[in-house]
Amino acid sequence: MNWRAIFAIVRKDLKVVLQNKGVLLPIVIIPLALFVVLPWMAAFAPRLVNMAGASFDELDKLIAHMPAGFQVSLAGFNLDQKVIVFFLVYMLAPIFLIIPLMVASVIAADSFAGERERKTLEALLYSPTTDLELFTAKLMSAWLPAIGVSLIGFLLYSIMVNAAGWSVMGQIFFPNLMWLALVFWVVPAAAGLGIGVMVLVSLRAQGFQDAYQMGSVVVVPVLLLVFGQVSGVMYFNIPVVLLLGLAVWLLNGLLLWLGNRSFQRGKLIARV
Repeated sequence: MNWRAIFAIVRKDLKVVLQNKGVLLPIVIIPLALFVVLPWMAAFAPRLVNMAGASFDELDKLIAHMPAGFQVSLAGFNLDQKVIVFFLVYMLAPIFLIIPLMVASVIAADSFAGERERKTLEALLYSPTTDLELFTAKLMSAWLPAIGVSLIGFLLYSIMVNAAGWSVMGQIFFPNLMWLALVFWVVPAAAGLGIGVMVLVSLRAQGFQDAYQMGSVVVVPVLLLVFGQVSGVMYFNIPVVLLLGLAVWLLNGLLLWLGNRSFQRGKLIARV
């Protein structure tokens, strides 16, 4: 493997991403909304409800129907504290996975389908690299930024959650062990899933928008996880997070194997 050539392609792709507002804006705006705006909205929700003379009785009933382990994790908190922990620690855990999926998918779509749209794919295919080296470079071009954005977002989210919830919680309550497992085990796998799906889509798409729209189906599993928690079927704890990560890593292996088989320079040149 010629790692020098691989990292040269990665640097070139990242430079293109930084110059493309259509790719860069979603990567910046969506994490800011999730990591900055939502924590403060959730933290102020108890105050707004109390000022309006309402209550969180319905939420309390919902929590009462959650699995026993979830109720134990909220033991010792008053209702206002339960609201904050419920939303910021548990409900936003699956939503956090949108970030690596989204970042990886956007960059992978631009890295594969975008090359064809910019008429630069042919020159890249004739570069002195093997198919495996070129494929690896394209994967790393999307995977590394997705991990980087997710880690920075996690740090920012940790600061915002504790700052926003301090007046109600009176302590640093985030992150817990479940979140650490989520960030360091599931997030890299989720980024790989976004890339794996987008590789298969982009090799057949005509352009960036076409590939991104077809690949957006990758967020459906995240929505199912959110629904599973709201309905009380499951909740994010360490065993669930570890099993989820294992399942996604195994799926990644299949998708990348299929993508590598489809990534044949001769076929790609014929489609240019």
